Amino acid sequence: MPAGSKMNPPLAKAKPISASVITYLRRKTKQLKKKLLQPERGVRRCKKLCRHQVKDDDEPGPSREQEEEPEPEVITRSLSLSELRDMRKDFSRLPGEHIITWLLCCWDNGASSLEFERREARQLGSLSREGGIDKAIGKKTQALSLWRRLLSSGRERYPFSEDVVCRSGKWTTMEGGIQYLRELAVREMVYYDPDNTQLPIDRDDVQCTRATWRKFVWNAPSSYANSLAVMDWEDEEAPTVDEVAGQLRQYEESLSFSLVSAVEKLSWDFQQFREDMSYSLPVQTSISANRS
Repeated sequence: MPAGSKMNPPLAKAKPISASVITYLRRKTKQLKKKLLQPERGVRRCKKLCRHQVKDDDEPGPSREQEEEPEPEVITRSLSLSELRDMRKDFSRLPGEHIITWLLCCWDNGASSLEFERREARQLGSLSREGGIDKAIGKKTQALSLWRRLLSSGRERYPFSEDVVCRSGKWTTMEGGIQYLRELAVREMVYYDPDNTQLPIDRDDVQCTRATWRKFVWNAPSSYANSLAVMDWEDEEAPTVDEVAGQLRQYEESLSFSLVSAVEKLSWDFQQFREDMSYSLPVQTSISANRS
C-alpha cells in the first residue's frame, strides 16, 4: 500500500445494495450540524433539479428561473456500518413504547424517504422489539419504502385493529391531543388496502372521519371535551388530519388569548380595588377617632 494512503471505511458485509439514503443523510447533517455530507457516497435514487433561464419575448425585465421536473438518477452502493447504526437508532422502538407511537416516530424520522429491497431491509436488524414484525419487515422482495414495510409488517403481526392500542389515558394538552390524533391516523393506515394506490401515504393527509373524531373527543379532558363535541362533519366531507390539527391550534390560541385577557382584566380590577381602598381607609380612621 502506498505511503500516506488511507483505507476505505468498512462496509457492511453484503452485496451492493440500492437504498435511497440521500434524504436521510441530508436530514442527519442538519440535525447534527457538525457532520459533512459525504459527496456521492450512497445515493440510490437522487433527484436533481435542473434550472434554466427563461424570458418571455413580450415581458421586459430580467429573466426568471423555471424549474424542470426532476429526473431520478440511480446510483448503487453499500451502506456503511455507521449509517446502519444511525438508522437503527432513528427507527428503533423504545422499551414499552406503543406500536403506533413508534410507527409515527418512524414517519417523522423519514421512513418514507428510504427505499429498501429485501436484502437491505434485513440488515436493519431488530427495530420493533417484536420478532414477528422484524421478520415481516424483510419479507417482501420488491423495493419498497421503509414506511410501507413498517405498515405491512404491523398489519401482518396484528391483523385485527382492536389489538392495536394508541395510548392509554386522556391527553392533557392540545399538542398532546394533536399527537394522539396523528397516531389515530397512523392506526388507520396500518389497515389500509395495500393494493389501493389512491390512498394517501402521508399520515397528515388521512381524512379525519367521524369515528376517528369521536375517539379523539372521548379521550379529551373535560376542559376541552364539551367544546370539541359540537364539531361534526360527514365522512365524505371530512377534513384531513393536518387541517384538523391547524383548527385545533387556532382554537387553543383563541382560548389562550381569552384567558390572558381575563387575567389582565382581573388584575386591573384588583389594582383598582386597592386604590379605592387606599382612599377610603383614612376617612374610616377619622370617623372612628371622632366617635371615641
